[in-house]
Amino acid sequence: MSHPPAQGPADLVLTGGPVHTVGPARSRATSVAVRGGRIVAVGHDEVRELIGPRTEVVDLAGKLLLPGFQDAHVHPMGAGLELGLCHLGDTADADAYLRRIGAYAQEHPEVEWITGGGWSLEAFPGGTPTAAALDAVVPDRPVFLPNRDHHGAWVNSRALERAGIDARTPDPADGRIERDAEGNPTGMLQEGAVHLVGRLVPDPTPQEQLAGLLRAQAVLHSHGVTAWQDAIVGTYANLTDPAPAYLTALDRGLLTARVVGALWWDRERGAEQIPELVARREELSRDRFRAGTVKIMQDGIAENHTAAMLDPYLAGCGCASDNSGISFVEPGELRKYVTELDAHGFQVHFHALGDRAVREALDAVESARAANGNRDTRHHLAHLQVVHPADLPRFSALGASANLQMLWAAHEPQMDELTLPFLGAERGTWQYPFGDLLRAGATLAAGSDWPVSSPDPLQAIHVAVNRVSPEAPEGTPAFLPEQRIDLGTAIAAYTAGSAHVNHLGDITGSITVGKAADLVVLDRDPFAGPPEEIAATRVLETFVEGRRVHTGA
Repeated sequence: MSHPPAQGPADLVLTGGPVHTVGPARSRATSVAVRGGRIVAVGHDEVRELIGPRTEVVDLAGKLLLPGFQDAHVHPMGAGLELGLCHLGDTADADAYLRRIGAYAQEHPEVEWITGGGWSLEAFPGGTPTAAALDAVVPDRPVFLPNRDHHGAWVNSRALERAGIDARTPDPADGRIERDAEGNPTGMLQEGAVHLVGRLVPDPTPQEQLAGLLRAQAVLHSHGVTAWQDAIVGTYANLTDPAPAYLTALDRGLLTARVVGALWWDRERGAEQIPELVARREELSRDRFRAGTVKIMQDGIAENHTAAMLDPYLAGCGCASDNSGISFVEPGELRKYVTELDAHGFQVHFHALGDRAVREALDAVESARAANGNRDTRHHLAHLQVVHPADLPRFSALGASANLQMLWAAHEPQMDELTLPFLGAERGTWQYPFGDLLRAGATLAAGSDWPVSSPDPLQAIHVAVNRVSPEAPEGTPAFLPEQRIDLGTAIAAYTAGSAHVNHLGDITGSITVGKAADLVVLDRDPFAGPPEEIAATRVLETFVEGRRVHTGA
């Protein structure tokens, strides 16, 4: 613990703990003092000596103080824009979706396209809704609605007509058009096929983009998030490049979070784009926003069988199919690209969900390490749904961080109906191996992938500790309970671990003298209650550099 310095009173003192510092020993304190946006003292009653006549004093009254959460994989502007459009992310009922879509269309007769999204695959048989259902509620305008994971989109007949998609249209190499028995498109587009329609949807205006980003920032701050890595900075499918909105927010003094931008790797191009990425990094990196990361999406998702697997998916009969998913970047080329990006000092942020994609990403990191040495590039693999046991120790050996989306590691319809039956018994047990990764020495970071799932770190932490969804009916079994991690480890992943990935560990991620006062006050101490109640915890206040950016009602 530190002793109060003698440079005068603090601007802010939070006292009456507990304080969970996420320091090297996970030490506890009861008081923290802040001056000039930095932490100047961490300790107990002696810190109160820094209270002066103008010091703001926050009485924690037994509530827990933590370092600010950091989301290592999130899409804020897209999430914020969706919240202002036809938002479907808060239910999983097909009839409710159609009522909401029809009502939105009636309320917005002026819009050319009905868009928004966030619907759940489990609401429809096989995860594939139909154009016919949309036609019944919006017959006069094109509809384009990405699902919650943005690996697919639901469209109506008008949208298919606008894009010229019919039975003769071939599937793109990186996607699939769902069809009926005669080959006619049914209204569901997977992966790269989404772009066939998405490219026609009008871009939001700069004002709408900025409003979406600021709406998302307010939501993230309300959940205690003070920094994040934007997982796609660039134009992809129907996603608009958020970079201009970030720069506008910076110029207007509106960006209160610390942000790392992951520049999108165009998988239809090769190494010729690397000089452009280098130039873009220089153009965009300033103040609270840095763009020193490149995002490579190596595969899709398990629910639509586009996640890249070492062995084929099972068919409905329980026998092997002829489909092992999609590797979007040829593995040999991936190794070359990552080696060159690493040589230029880029961090690579991989989307790697299936066990083949995980291995291909780790192979690429290994090639980069062999060619360039152990540079401080801090590559990380996000999602990690299926990891072959042989690859678990490679994370630590290669210095590749495991970027966990903890909320997904639970029994729910997408897992039980659309995933487990098609993975098989053994491979199904390799999912979200948080405990095994920890035991193998991997550095754990955490992210939400919002708007794919909730941006609330406490909901995700609840699942990491319990392996049961907060919304699960009573009696729901834990999902692979041997992969649970303890509360302290889960919080460390969402703070210090993500700060490490974001190259922010020298100034954030723990409550330590000299670091920025990025702090969050919870309404209770979840360490003091049963683990089954972690998700009931709420954020009361969020601070960035000692300035309050959120206060609860």
